[in-house]
Amino acid sequence: MKEKVDTEINRLIDKLTQDQKHNGSWAYPFETGISTDCYMIILLRTLEMEDEEDLIEALVSRILRKQGKNGAWKIFHDEAEGNLTATVEACYALLYSGHRKKEDREIRLATKFIQRHGGLKEINMFAKVMLALTGQYKWPRFLPVPVKFILFPVSFPLNLFDLSLYARSNLIPILITADYKFSRKTKRSPDLSDLFLQRGDDGDWETELNNWRSFQTPFQRGIGSLIGNPEQLHELALQRAEEYMLNRRELDGTFYSYFSATFLMIFALMARGYSKNDLIITKAVEGLKSFQTNIGKQTHMQYTTANVWNTALISHALQKAGVPSASTEIKKANHYLLGRQQMKYGDWSVHNPDVTPGGWGFSNINTFNPDLDDTTAALRSIRSFARENPVYRQAWDRGVQWAVSMQNDDGGWPAFEKNVDNTLLSWLPIEGGGSMLLDPSTADLTGRTLEFFGNDTHTDTYQPFIKDGVKWLLQNQEKDGSWYGRWGICYIYGTWSAITGLAAVKTRNNHPQVQKAIQWLYAIQNQDGGWGESCKSDIEKKYVPLKESTRTHTAWALDALIAVEGKATPEIKRGISYLLETSEKEDWTTAYPKGQGLPGGFYIHYHSYEYLFPLLALANYREKF
Repeated sequence: MKEKVDTEINRLIDKLTQDQKHNGSWAYPFETGISTDCYMIILLRTLEMEDEEDLIEALVSRILRKQGKNGAWKIFHDEAEGNLTATVEACYALLYSGHRKKEDREIRLATKFIQRHGGLKEINMFAKVMLALTGQYKWPRFLPVPVKFILFPVSFPLNLFDLSLYARSNLIPILITADYKFSRKTKRSPDLSDLFLQRGDDGDWETELNNWRSFQTPFQRGIGSLIGNPEQLHELALQRAEEYMLNRRELDGTFYSYFSATFLMIFALMARGYSKNDLIITKAVEGLKSFQTNIGKQTHMQYTTANVWNTALISHALQKAGVPSASTEIKKANHYLLGRQQMKYGDWSVHNPDVTPGGWGFSNINTFNPDLDDTTAALRSIRSFARENPVYRQAWDRGVQWAVSMQNDDGGWPAFEKNVDNTLLSWLPIEGGGSMLLDPSTADLTGRTLEFFGNDTHTDTYQPFIKDGVKWLLQNQEKDGSWYGRWGICYIYGTWSAITGLAAVKTRNNHPQVQKAIQWLYAIQNQDGGWGESCKSDIEKKYVPLKESTRTHTAWALDALIAVEGKATPEIKRGISYLLETSEKEDWTTAYPKGQGLPGGFYIHYHSYEYLFPLLALANYREKF
């Protein structure tokens, strides 16, 4: 087996080094289904950008290729019949594109599926907002979160910075557009009336929003504490909301480099009186267009780019697999990462004001939106350079200090911001709930942060912050022995992160909770030696097997087992054999989402994962056994 392991490691190294870009980064696609493709068509048609026909045609082609035989679109392979919201988005985009008409077979099949599953009344709230913005749905008469919310001081029990960064970036433009009841139709706008099954369905979220009334008291109390003329306060709130967006645009014109936030910002600016041809809006559109990527021969609009994430993970995996840090590939990768360290005070500093910036972000152009995962991943990559090069040493010290400082008061680590865990907000009836509105400690972030400190900084494991992190993980294990991973799919991912983290900070391998996790991993191993998990785990909040193995899930499970087992068990050997036997595998499991953005909403296929995580698991196996 040793020779086969070496051969596969070398194959993966060759594949990854061939795919490296000239600037040292890896730009593998960040693939998120068809929603962003649909919204790009809808945006371009709404703004009447008539010179974008080639892009629209390319996106239409990809959307049509993803349609199922029953007329529906899915957001993951084993989703039952299809996804209602995704099917509505696709149907609307195809009609608005002008490349499909109502009588075409694809639209007729989609329409039947939508009508059979409750029509537009049953789609998620974000899609209803998009339809309202484009004149297809009525805005609610009231919004339970008033725009004056943005004026609440940070000292108030409920304020803007109690929301996660993702929630803020999407909610603020929604507050503006909903306040104005803004919508924009064009001569090309399709008629979607046949997708409303009953009269009044186009205003049905009035009923949904009634559920929010119990949350209005803290908002009303906050508004009552504001001093000033109500009309002037209202206009001031709108101005502050506008400034929030404009001050957080990246160099490419996008709002936080997120597709959805930028899409919403464009409509919010038009609501505020900006012309659709204003330079700020046209630059934002150009920024979104720069998110284009090619998947095979198809054009896809990414939600964002993942260059920093890909580069940090791949560079670290290559070094673990034996590629010397002095090689051209690693030098170029680390030079790229060094240039992406963030030196600005972003929103993260509201709850963590006394720390010097030093984190890394996710996308190619992030400058003020760092996160823990990318920071520790980048630090792993540059570690060897930090020993001898003073420039890298300074970057290392700042990054480590920033990562330590971001620990939550409960002992765990969040993704973006410290102590954003006001549980009152998690009860708001929004798709994704607490996962979208909050940024709490999670097993995957806490585990990987501990793994970094244990393996790469050799921090004394008796340090209070390490002990607090271990305590948080042990207190948040699931009853079956697994851990839930917020940013991956899902329980295999969380368990891998937790186990490797605990092992790195010298939690004993025979600890009952560690052993319970290991037995859980053994129990869910498939007959072919691999592991696989369904996106349904994320929706049902319990482990749901995929019934097929994937190389990425297998690599995560193996890496966890390798970290704590003293010898290569038969189960580990079977898992390694699976990776070796499937080196050329390319089917639906290869493209199955291994990451999540919004639970039950959109999932991510990281194209890099199919190479880097098997490489890391095989390298760790070779090193230990």
